[in-house]
Amino acid sequence: MAHSSAAAARRPRATGPAPSLNGPASDVHPVLRRASAPPAALDLLAQARAGLEEATALETPNERYATAHLAALRTAAAVLAARGRPETTPRARARIRSAWDVLPEIAPELTDWSALFASGARRRARAEAGIRGAAGNRDADDLIRDVAMFLRIVERMLALQPVLPRPRPDAQDPGRPGPERPDPEPDGAGRELSDAG
Repeated sequence: MAHSSAAAARRPRATGPAPSLNGPASDVHPVLRRASAPPAALDLLAQARAGLEEATALETPNERYATAHLAALRTAAAVLAARGRPETTPRARARIRSAWDVLPEIAPELTDWSALFASGARRRARAEAGIRGAAGNRDADDLIRDVAMFLRIVERMLALQPVLPRPRPDAQDPGRPGPERPDPEPDGAGRELSDAG
C-alpha cells in the first residue's frame, strides 16, 4: 500500500487561495468578524467580570449586593465607553446624569436592564453604608444572576459586531448596468449565520 504522504509530496503546492468561479474571494459574502471594542470598554468589562466573581464569594448580603451592583455599573460604563459620544453643548455637559439615565439613549436595546439596575441604586447605597438589612440573601442572589446575564449580553453586543468588507476599488456605480453574477448558492446554504443566542 502506498503511503499517502508520498503522494502528497509529488503534488504541486498551491501558491495562493483557490480561484473563485464568481470573482475574488473578498466579493463573496459579508462575514461576521470579531470587532474589538475600545480598550477602555474591554478593561471595564474585565473589571465587571472580576467584581461579579468577587460578589459571589463574599459572605454578607450587603457586600454581595453592593459589589454585584458595581459590576453592573461597570458593564454599563463599558457600553458608554464603546458607543457614547460627548455632549455637544456646555449646558448639557454641566448636568450630572446617572449611567442608568444615559444608557437607554446610547443603547436602546438595554433600556429594561437600565431600569432594573437604576431601581436598585438606592439599595446599593444603603448596603454600601452598612445599614443592616439593606439587602437580603435573596436580593443579593437575584442581583448576581441578573448582573451575570447583563454582562454576557453586553460582552456579546460589544464583541460580535458585524464588520462588512470594504467596497472594492473597481466596484461599479449602482446606477450603471453591469454583468450580473449568479448566486453561487441559491438555497442560502453555506452562508454564515450570526449567533443570536
